[in-house]
Amino acid sequence: MTWPRCLQLRYIPLHCHLFLHSANRLQFRHLNILGRISPVGLVPAEGAMRQRKLGPPHCRWTGLSVTVNRSQSSGDGSGLRDQAPARRTVSHASAGSGANSEEFGTQGKFYSGRRVFRKSSSQTADCRYGEAEDQDEEVNRPTVSRKQGRRNTTYWYFLQCKKLIKADKLAEALDLFETRMLKEERLGPEEYNYTVLIGGCGRAGYLKKAFKLYNDMKKRGLVPSEATYTALFNACAESPWKDTGLQFATKLREELRTKNIQMNLIAYHALLKTHAICSNLRACFDVVREIVLSGHEINVETFSTLMMASIMDTDNGFRYSLQIWREMLRQGIRPDAKSYNLLLRATRDCGIGNPTVASHALLGDEGGTWQLKQRRKVHKLRGPVQKRAGHSKDPNTLTMDSLEAQLFSLPSGEPRGTALTSRKDTGVEDGLANATPLGPTEPPNLPSKRSHGKEMSPGEQPLELVPRNEIPLIDSGTKGFPQSNLPNLLHLQVNKKNLVSLGTASAPHDRLALVGYLDGFLNQMKEDNVAPDIKTFTLLADIVEANSLSESSLLALMEENGVKPDISFFNTIIRKKSRLGDLEGAKALLPVLVERGLSPNMYTFCNLAIACTKDSDGLKLLQDMKLSGVTPNVNVYSALINNAAKQLDYVYLTNILRDMAKNQVAPNEVVLKQLEFVAKYPPNIDKYKSRNIYLEKIDGFRGYYYRWLNFMPGMETPHPWEKYRLRSNVRKEELNHS
Repeated sequence: MTWPRCLQLRYIPLHCHLFLHSANRLQFRHLNILGRISPVGLVPAEGAMRQRKLGPPHCRWTGLSVTVNRSQSSGDGSGLRDQAPARRTVSHASAGSGANSEEFGTQGKFYSGRRVFRKSSSQTADCRYGEAEDQDEEVNRPTVSRKQGRRNTTYWYFLQCKKLIKADKLAEALDLFETRMLKEERLGPEEYNYTVLIGGCGRAGYLKKAFKLYNDMKKRGLVPSEATYTALFNACAESPWKDTGLQFATKLREELRTKNIQMNLIAYHALLKTHAICSNLRACFDVVREIVLSGHEINVETFSTLMMASIMDTDNGFRYSLQIWREMLRQGIRPDAKSYNLLLRATRDCGIGNPTVASHALLGDEGGTWQLKQRRKVHKLRGPVQKRAGHSKDPNTLTMDSLEAQLFSLPSGEPRGTALTSRKDTGVEDGLANATPLGPTEPPNLPSKRSHGKEMSPGEQPLELVPRNEIPLIDSGTKGFPQSNLPNLLHLQVNKKNLVSLGTASAPHDRLALVGYLDGFLNQMKEDNVAPDIKTFTLLADIVEANSLSESSLLALMEENGVKPDISFFNTIIRKKSRLGDLEGAKALLPVLVERGLSPNMYTFCNLAIACTKDSDGLKLLQDMKLSGVTPNVNVYSALINNAAKQLDYVYLTNILRDMAKNQVAPNEVVLKQLEFVAKYPPNIDKYKSRNIYLEKIDGFRGYYYRWLNFMPGMETPHPWEKYRLRSNVRKEELNHS
């Protein structure tokens, strides 16, 4: 085999192949090699048509001629898609006889050397029907379903999930993310996709799902942001199981410490909220110290969270809240509407604790110069050590230490770690706690124990013993005593002119009198440039004394401050009147409610049911609800059963159970416990000794009650996360691209 002089570059592999192998084994493999090297080279230019010899001269099939024809293009200039598929015709001519023409593509399946196959395009699929088109045959072409491009992006899914979460559709948002985004479109999620879902789970208290998304986020290699950690801590705080939430928050906090991740102030506040709800007030001070040591400045949100923690203590929460409030004012931080609302919650739900301890903390020397003395003592004890160490402690840390010592009556100058164990031995607070307070309505006349044998300072007011008949009892609802002379413990300087000591203040309106009562509290909000909202007036309506002038003036004060009452405000007043047994007074508020464009809801009827102590009143309420188009729920029946059980009215109970069976209202666990208690026989009574009408009524009720249990279905307590676990399809019309 001779090497040609002028050889094109694309034919070099062909001649090398022919040179190394024999002619018997090659046959037509060189044609396939040419096609694999350059398939385009086999097709001549547009409009060209020529014959050329492709086989070598020593090949067994001599005289092989290949005729390559290419059809003319359509001329519309639309590219390869609009061109007709190329047709190749191979004509074999033998030396002595006429050879039949064969299609060029039929030889490929016998002599093909391809080892890799790819998906063919629509143009290649149309080549199979080129021959049929020339013969004018009708061929059913397969419709090629082209995969459309991705219409949505990760940011689009972020916006849609955020929109669904705002509409309280967390289950739909989770389904949109997990099904459509990850499984159907197979998009790679970003950090903000996980963060918005973790935030929604956190606000709903879905703790398990929030941390599952967080772990999935880490497995994908995404770096969590500060907003992610804030949402996780918020999920721990809102969890229905407080112990579990505290454990998850502690583990996450240790993980951040191990990775040396610095949190921002918002994330620290979420952690502080977790300890405030799930733990106690002492644990919150550890978080506050960490906030200060991290270089962040404490603000009104920090003190508001501490007040939230103090509300959890129902015995001393009111005193703790006032002490935290005063420390906030000493730091020069102005309270906001949230702080005032939290203070009202402490006034409503918490007590003042031991009156003697409260008097010394809020009225004595501790309320004014105690903290300054405490700081000086801490500086004396820790100053030389810190100077030798070459650093100084943050004054905010000393403030938190002194505030904690003031709240829990820790010994001055004692380290925080030993104060918790040595409190019982020192007996600082034990002597005050053992003091027996006076009656619940009479203020005690207890002098300060530290004032015995000491000279009084010029500006200090003595707390001396006076006869009880000379102590004026302050009624917060009367006009005889001027409210300007009443003490306001919200101020740093308390007016002690008409004050001897603090009483037990067991009623909420008595505790409200200590902070200026209704007018003084609202005036203090005006001084701080804080506008009261509907939540403020709703809490005030729950605190003020029932059937008093202050309660009647609430609507006028709301109009004065530009606040529109809602249904929750009226439900609060109706509940107060119903608890007092004033059913007519509670019903009198219904026309007022309707005049303002409001309609009663289920809570309104539940509050009215509290005052229905008679059989006729309860059945009439149920009838009125049916006429209004409202079906009574299990809470309404529970309130009626409670009233009937207190009076041991078994006829009333039987009528209630019949109405429940008629409306098919399933009893819950609370209702069953009430009925089981009523159905029990009284202890130490022998029903066979003598005839007892009371026992006959019990037997009659027990007979109907046990039959009633057979055909009434029970209501299962739903799991708090059950509604978020249900998969629900998101409607396409709800997902707007805008």
